[in-house]
Amino acid sequence: MKRTLALTSLAIAPWIGIAAQAADELWPLREDGAEAAGFTEAGIASLDAAMQEIVRTQDVAGMVWMLAKEGKVATFEAAGFNKVDDQAPMTEDSLFRIYSMTKPVTGVAMMMLWEQGLWQFDDPISKFIPQFADLKVMQGVDAAGNGVLEDLQRQPTMRELMNHTAGFGYGLFGDDPVNTAFREQDVLSSPDLNVLIDKVAAIPLLAQPGEQWYYSIGVDVQGYIVEQLTGMTLGEYLRQHVFEPLGMDDTRFYVRPEDESRFAEVHYWDAERNHLVQMAERTDRPGYRDADRLESGGGGLVSSTRDYARFLQMLVNEGELDGVRLLTPESVRLMRTNSLTGKESMQSGIGGPGQPGEGFGVDFAVTYDPRAAGSPQGPGTYYWAGAAGTTFWIDPVNDIFWLSMIQAQGPRRPGAANAGVIARDIIYQSLKE
Repeated sequence: MKRTLALTSLAIAPWIGIAAQAADELWPLREDGAEAAGFTEAGIASLDAAMQEIVRTQDVAGMVWMLAKEGKVATFEAAGFNKVDDQAPMTEDSLFRIYSMTKPVTGVAMMMLWEQGLWQFDDPISKFIPQFADLKVMQGVDAAGNGVLEDLQRQPTMRELMNHTAGFGYGLFGDDPVNTAFREQDVLSSPDLNVLIDKVAAIPLLAQPGEQWYYSIGVDVQGYIVEQLTGMTLGEYLRQHVFEPLGMDDTRFYVRPEDESRFAEVHYWDAERNHLVQMAERTDRPGYRDADRLESGGGGLVSSTRDYARFLQMLVNEGELDGVRLLTPESVRLMRTNSLTGKESMQSGIGGPGQPGEGFGVDFAVTYDPRAAGSPQGPGTYYWAGAAGTTFWIDPVNDIFWLSMIQAQGPRRPGAANAGVIARDIIYQSLKE
């Protein structure tokens, strides 16, 4: 059963009804409870206690978590602090840098445009970005450590852009000439997507298209393509076509002044002081309080747990929530289907694809063989996470999603718990027969 709520609204613009409703009138209306959602009371009590313990031991400063099955919320709780320094409590309405959990949102926007026939999976990327027509490829490294370049054997396709096999680097990790160039040219600090694209066009690919899986700048490139196809900024397109239709009032590329008190800070473990400390703001790019910052489709959004849960439930419902449909079921199924052939030399630096039983669809990782992956989840479970620890997964076989929101980067407490594995195992042990 997929949970939806009745809407009275104009058929021509079904999201108008959602925009007019208060957040407490939209799904999730309440915590339905363990039994109603198909879990044991003892199991969900154990899950909540485990997450609270992770906060108590300072593995993280604070956490908000939600578990839902068949549209019913088994638990939606918060613990800890937004800011350790002033003991500002974390609440269900706290706001988070979701970093790479932005990617599935951009992917949904792309699939909406795909349904309109504005691009095809076999299109060359250069059809939409002519600057990419003459990309070079790093063939190897010479004795001095410089990249040896070769021409493209063929143009990378949109499919390869969506599943990280087009060959692009990222600059987040790797000491090769390509990723070094991403860092030296401050690609991720670009003032706008036009500048970002020009920088990417001047950097070689890591490999010939289709030869290697490498977590890449590809979703920022997708954000630029959204702008080219629609004539709108990425932020404005997402606002009009994803956030407002879904009632995601807390999700945008910056933090409004009136939301400052809800914005959780990033913390890390300070071994000398033996406790968590707040991470200083970056100075190499506009911060999250700047409305003019780069609209990064790969990692720039701020969101709340409730907002992102609505996005996830839309996917669980195969494209629809509260009477508003963003995608067809076929598009959602396509997004969550592994599109890697197995011939790619997979490298990630982040776990996930390249591991047994793991692949990649459209801006999601996919567990296509849970037994090989050592997971109790159903086949086809899809997931992703953000650099500050936000994470989600959706199990379409069991109609479950898990969402955990934290803000943690850098060193962790020695012996810190693996919250994701702990939560996953308790969840499946708690399912009612």
